[in-house]
Amino acid sequence: MGPEQPLPLPEEFSDADAYVDSLLHFGTSSELLRTLCGGVHILDFFTREPALYPLVIPEPWRIWFKYQDIMDILDLFMRRDLSRYAQRGGEGEERREEEEQGNVNVSVAEVDGGPAPPESLIQFIRDIRKHSLRREFHPPPKQKGAKSTKLARHVALGMKVKKIHEVENFARYVDQLTADIEAEKGRTVTHVADFGSGQNYLGRALASPPYNKHIIAIEGRPHNIVGAKEMDVLAGLAPKKKKLVNKKEYREKTDWRAKKKAAAARDAVDETRKWSTAAPETKATLQTSVQGQGSIQYVEYRMEDGNLAPVSEQTVSSTTKATDPNLIVISIHSCGNLSHHGIRSLTLNPTVKAIAMVGCCYNLVTERLGPPSYKLPTLRPNHPRLETTANAFDPHGFPMSNRMATYPVPSTNDTGVRLNITARMMAVQAPQNWGPDDSAAFFTRHFYRALLQRIFFDRGIVGQPKGADDVVGGRRNEYFGGVSPAGCSSGSAPIVIGSLKKSCYHSFTAYVRGATSKILSTPETAEQGEGWNAFFADRMAGLTDREIEDYAARFGEERKKELSVVWALMAFSAGVVEAMIVVDRWLWLREQEEVDKAWVEAVFDYGLSPRNLVVVGIKK
Repeated sequence: MGPEQPLPLPEEFSDADAYVDSLLHFGTSSELLRTLCGGVHILDFFTREPALYPLVIPEPWRIWFKYQDIMDILDLFMRRDLSRYAQRGGEGEERREEEEQGNVNVSVAEVDGGPAPPESLIQFIRDIRKHSLRREFHPPPKQKGAKSTKLARHVALGMKVKKIHEVENFARYVDQLTADIEAEKGRTVTHVADFGSGQNYLGRALASPPYNKHIIAIEGRPHNIVGAKEMDVLAGLAPKKKKLVNKKEYREKTDWRAKKKAAAARDAVDETRKWSTAAPETKATLQTSVQGQGSIQYVEYRMEDGNLAPVSEQTVSSTTKATDPNLIVISIHSCGNLSHHGIRSLTLNPTVKAIAMVGCCYNLVTERLGPPSYKLPTLRPNHPRLETTANAFDPHGFPMSNRMATYPVPSTNDTGVRLNITARMMAVQAPQNWGPDDSAAFFTRHFYRALLQRIFFDRGIVGQPKGADDVVGGRRNEYFGGVSPAGCSSGSAPIVIGSLKKSCYHSFTAYVRGATSKILSTPETAEQGEGWNAFFADRMAGLTDREIEDYAARFGEERKKELSVVWALMAFSAGVVEAMIVVDRWLWLREQEEVDKAWVEAVFDYGLSPRNLVVVGIKK
């Protein structure tokens, strides 16, 4: 049961423990990695002096990047065979240090007709690849007589291609996992508890043939449960709600002739005439006691930890055939700490025998350890959101495992692995899926947003953050509420623009006008304070199209290219951040005495669903 290796190890490793040792050391000691993942923010790109690009990127890298197309750079990061780049001149670390100090010519060797990348860049790429988990998905070969995993049309209602791929493959995976548990452990999994079931696409598939599982759909949003139940009816998993209607009354309401006659009759009768009332609605319930049929039970419950006692009280009743229920807790893309709650449910509940959780939205994971006592490499100001999340001290947050929580950070006197919200946010990127068209589109969006931040900066809407002495850049902070170049309009409220109409991305002028209009049409928040919209409108007043065009011309394609390079490096490097989050969850399972087996493997095609790693735990 489970893969040969408990982790999808990079090819450089054959032992999980050796990989974890190397991952923790690299993830906490590489200054460039920690700078790219959590130490910089794109909104600071044009507002910081001196400029961000030369501070972050070594000069030899900048020289090489300048003459490369961004898609070729992405190809080098993620796909190109690095063995073709032999070390030149000095060897290893000595050579890289010389390059970073600018003491080595970087264009002496050529590969494929062009200058070869600096050795220090190649080594950094090797290090990132070496510590990123493998994501290849290998579905099991189809066997004669095996269950068909293809969803029936009525079950796939409302699903897009991505969701169909996820549900088909994960339903098959859960079915095989429960069969393996029964074969190896001698116990039957009686119920499947889906954390954060949403519209219950996965549960509906598992409750339908050929799986016929008994599903407990746990969802905190009541409107999702209502929608899921309606789709159960359309899928044929629940009877249609019946409503008894008085035919005479119905005809009077729908037939215009009857309405005309009824209107005349009403004039002659007492207005207090009582109408027949419709029969009460019958609830659609799915029994768990029918052999050979699946079922779905909905539980409205917001998970705050892994304790399922309130859920069990609502679902395990005297009518349930299983007198000793055995649950497996599952989830496709459980956001933030919900993955942690699902994993912890394995040890907190006697009825839970296994878990299989696919996480996502790492930016919503909270922080357990608090801010470090040492100084992180950062070019960002003390953004209020960074301070708030770092001081959460949430026992349900990252890291889960004692191994990471007590890991001695190299060259410091501190312990514990920390990932701030910026690092975790970058970990949800999928740079391997970036193509030419979509890359050009979102690089343009990032460029426009960062350049708009410069306009905000120049017009006094945002400014440099306050220091400890309440002085900004040698002078008192004269901006509204004490602002930050990382997007804060006050002490803690970022300027959030979000998505705009496609027409707003046709030019920078269109973007500025669209963004300004959206900001002014959005109600002020309590964090911004009363009068902020008026302040914003006053500062943006008089901005002409010519001035906006001058900004685009002044910063131009060269600065856009630099921003794109930094963003690509950040997204590529964040593969290590995701590996640390996933490995932490696996380490926690290994640390629990009750857990027999734990592993991580890919369950989706990365090209369709990049958050494709499932964390599995089996109880003894």
